[in-house]
Amino acid sequence: MTEAAGVFMLISVAILMIATGLPAWMLLIGVALAFSLGGLAIGTFTLPLLTAMPARLLGLLEHDLLQALPLYVFMGALLNRLPLAEILFRVGSRALHRTGAGMPLAGLGLGVLLAPMNGSVGASVAMLSRTLQPKLDAAGMPAERSAALCCMASTMGVVIPPSLVLILLGDAMLRAHTEAINATGPLFGGARIINTQDVFHGALIPAALLLVLSGVITWFIGRVQPTNTAKASTPIQTSASNWLIAMSTSAFIVALLAGVALGYLYAVEAAATGAVALFVFGLVTRALNWPLLKAVLRDTMAITGALFALLIAATMFTLVVRAFGSDRWIAAQLLQLGHHPWRVLAIVLGILTACAFVLDAFEMIFVVIPLVLPPLLMQIPDAVWVAVLTLMILQTSFLIPPFGYAVMMVRNRSAHRLQTGKLIRALWPYLLAQLLVLAAVIAWPNMLWRDAALSPKTEISSPLNRNIDLNEMLGKQLEQNQADESKQAKP
Repeated sequence: MTEAAGVFMLISVAILMIATGLPAWMLLIGVALAFSLGGLAIGTFTLPLLTAMPARLLGLLEHDLLQALPLYVFMGALLNRLPLAEILFRVGSRALHRTGAGMPLAGLGLGVLLAPMNGSVGASVAMLSRTLQPKLDAAGMPAERSAALCCMASTMGVVIPPSLVLILLGDAMLRAHTEAINATGPLFGGARIINTQDVFHGALIPAALLLVLSGVITWFIGRVQPTNTAKASTPIQTSASNWLIAMSTSAFIVALLAGVALGYLYAVEAAATGAVALFVFGLVTRALNWPLLKAVLRDTMAITGALFALLIAATMFTLVVRAFGSDRWIAAQLLQLGHHPWRVLAIVLGILTACAFVLDAFEMIFVVIPLVLPPLLMQIPDAVWVAVLTLMILQTSFLIPPFGYAVMMVRNRSAHRLQTGKLIRALWPYLLAQLLVLAAVIAWPNMLWRDAALSPKTEISSPLNRNIDLNEMLGKQLEQNQADESKQAKP
């Protein structure tokens, strides 16, 4: 059945990633090319449909939001190279020393402050592995506990706005919600289409709950299982200049993040402001010299190039998937699975969880979410709720050992051999906190902050005869999209 080819394409990419270790963008392009040649050979689609690719790429790269990508990467590169993270950690440890868990709490706070600005889980792991983990190891903390703390802190940027993951997810949700509204507008009353700011607002309350629970867990574990070395019981010495830098930097970062999350600043403006501020800090403190700046720019170009390559590869991949009609087939299968959208929700969240073991957040956003979320939003009109659930699933999946993305990154960078059993025991309190917040969001959707125009007008229920209407509308919408792409392909 050719309509299911898109599913086999995704499975092929996952298998090849595990077997070869090649970059995801390379495998996405290779699999898309191979399946497109097969589709042309058996006559599933014609070449003019595939020639719509240049028009799709031009439309994609004209998106203003993509200007924030290199700026976020530049900030992450500066944070990894400048001593700012070290200063923040030292001052935080000294300020929280009387709690009995100064170092762990300072490490968690460092992740909360800098993970959204780092842009990705990988960049946060690199920064925390360099700044936090050696200090915890030197203080006598077991390697598995320090690794678990680094894992948790590095994933905070997934749910705390305005991280790069949230920005890109907001754009993906806008596209998915647009498809759902076009197909089901008459059924759901033509609700306003979600935007990035709506995703920011929706994530604030769950992020705050998770932050409080994580802080309590870190403090409790630090009190119950303290380190036993003399160095751990001695406060870290800091200078007055370090306190001034730490306090002003923390205030600036909080103001910047709050300005974007509350809608006073655009993401691109905030990213540019943060990048300039970090650059000026490096010049004023003389920490940023010419060799270091070259290294920062080299890292920025390499990571930005990889992200844009992934974005272009995902665009090509999804075009071939749509050419096979797999998006329509996936939507039809999800709509026919049952008589209640809760079942569809559970299946989609299960798919996201399974894919997150192999793919990182960006690959999930570019490849998987455009395929599975539109049919879910056709049955559940609360797009903010679905977006927040997706975020929580992504973050939880990154922390599940031994294949969680953050866990694997920390294990690869750790100077010690981490025992899986001990690492699981160190991670389970944080995983339990995430599951509690996830359960709260599922049980009480109204706890989220959302615009009044996005409040669900329809209960989460689905009449039996709605599947027929949705399938008909989805088919017409897909045929119209393919016709538009064919027109764009013609000279």
